[in-house]
Amino acid sequence: MNNVRRPGLRRLLWSLPALLLAACAAPPADRTGGKALDACLQTLGEIRWPHDTQYAGTTVGGLSSIDYDARSGLYYLASDDRSSFDPARLYTARIRYDASGMLEVVLQDRIWLLNARQQRFAGIRAPEPGTAVPDPEVLRLLPNLSNGQGQTMLWSSEGDFRRGFGPQLVEAATDGSWLREWPLPPQLALPAPADRATQGPRSNFTLEGMSLSADGKTLWLSMEGALRQDGPMPGPGRAGAPVRITAYDMATRQPLRQLAYVPDALPEHLGLLSRHAVNGVSDILADGPDHMLVLERSYAPARGFGARIYRIRTDRAAGTDTLPLQQLTPDNHRPVDKALLLDLSQAGLRSVDNLEGMSWGPPLPDGRRVLLLVSDNNFNPAEVTQFVALRERAGGCGRGL
Repeated sequence: MNNVRRPGLRRLLWSLPALLLAACAAPPADRTGGKALDACLQTLGEIRWPHDTQYAGTTVGGLSSIDYDARSGLYYLASDDRSSFDPARLYTARIRYDASGMLEVVLQDRIWLLNARQQRFAGIRAPEPGTAVPDPEVLRLLPNLSNGQGQTMLWSSEGDFRRGFGPQLVEAATDGSWLREWPLPPQLALPAPADRATQGPRSNFTLEGMSLSADGKTLWLSMEGALRQDGPMPGPGRAGAPVRITAYDMATRQPLRQLAYVPDALPEHLGLLSRHAVNGVSDILADGPDHMLVLERSYAPARGFGARIYRIRTDRAAGTDTLPLQQLTPDNHRPVDKALLLDLSQAGLRSVDNLEGMSWGPPLPDGRRVLLLVSDNNFNPAEVTQFVALRERAGGCGRGL
């Protein structure tokens, strides 16, 4: 981290709601919703940065997504800063590790995300009329299609609900310039004001995970929490209503089908703390042609963060196509099964922070795959930016489901 400077501790005026992080996370569940596999992923190492890390005149934090570009050897990191500290942006970095552990994470560039007028986004304190203030949560690089535009990327915003803007899926050039907006299934869009109490997405629980299929022909887009009409978020001892994961045709940019995924229950006996405890899907990642990893991230006051990595199937037989269904009920669909690969609380880390992003990195010399995770520190002095490297066990991981 030799190109990153650290100023003194600042911005300490945090209210209790900010420290509770009620909108972002929740505790590990007392039980899992799936069959566990045997120690499939093992910790290779971790690197931690403080909340006030600085780079290129910006505060580095809110890192909600990570994606690896094999051609350049760079990792792309999206910040979910709603232009409160600095304009909406992403970073590139080089991450080095070997069989002995993680060696370094070194930032290489800061890239502004631009709006449709190719300007930096205005901040949440002084928003531009008619334009949403983005809440970038996930970013993926796209295949170099024969479109004359070179490499592009997709990034999602959870929306600007207070000002009447719903979630967005934006395609941009790798220099951050806006190219186009992709359509969302009607159920994922913000409904009319009169229907928002019972229909559509919940604020801050929208487009959180994204992945490309192994062949690059399908894009998967995940919500963090259930739509209001589909049921409640997880509660103590009660699994949440299904989270929708939508498949897009990369050639047409149109939704193809959808899977329903059930997140874990919250721990029992939380009492009044359950009002500030949440659990949801924070990222997804293709794992071969017919499987996907799902990162469930959780938080509860006094218990802290938790994270679990599951594997699901993505073939058409994995579960009901819920794309045509306006409302999900127990009798009108079959959710996907899930298999537990790793509970991060048992991974030997110093602590588990607010893990939100996943990416495969280059394999180790012996051929074992490496999975990289990154945490969103919420620009909170009580948290850190955490980079975690996980390796497959010797002999690889069984496919499970």
